[in-house]
Amino acid sequence: MKLLVAAMASELAAFPEELEGFDQLVTGEGKMQAVFALTRALDAKEYSEVVVVGTAGGIDPELDATAHEIGSALQHDVFDLDGVAGQHVSLPARVSTGREGVLIATGDSFVGDAGITAVIRPSGAGLVDMETYAYIWVAQQFGVPIRAFRAISDRAEDGALVDFREAIARCSVQLREVIRREYGV
Repeated sequence: MKLLVAAMASELAAFPEELEGFDQLVTGEGKMQAVFALTRALDAKEYSEVVVVGTAGGIDPELDATAHEIGSALQHDVFDLDGVAGQHVSLPARVSTGREGVLIATGDSFVGDAGITAVIRPSGAGLVDMETYAYIWVAQQFGVPIRAFRAISDRAEDGALVDFREAIARCSVQLREVIRREYGV
């Protein structure tokens, strides 16, 4: 059995309530809720794989507004003792799914400001979100393989929140197609 994970129920709107071979988990938004919910799920039951679906802001203008597989994640909103951005005092700077894909920058606030994206962009991240780093880190702690797919909902700049709200349904359909293509269900 695999575990299909999303932060918000609306990201699963295009998915059937029952998906063969998958349990489903909605964690809530942000790193803390992601860590808590996924840890509880993986502690309660053994899964062969965690599959994350959800939305992300696209900060690389070269990325099409479609769904992308995530290869690795960093935290854009942490600093080490020397004040180095993206370096946590006790967690790895980057975590990886072990697959080819886009680098995503995870932080606990919705990014909807051109100034913030300008600060994150030099990290090499193509996307921003609020949970992927946490999901990957937790799956690694349990030794469970993980894949993550994020559909671009907005460009993470001025007006992003309005774009995001309007784009969730479109993103859910894109993500449903990815799961159908990748897993045959």
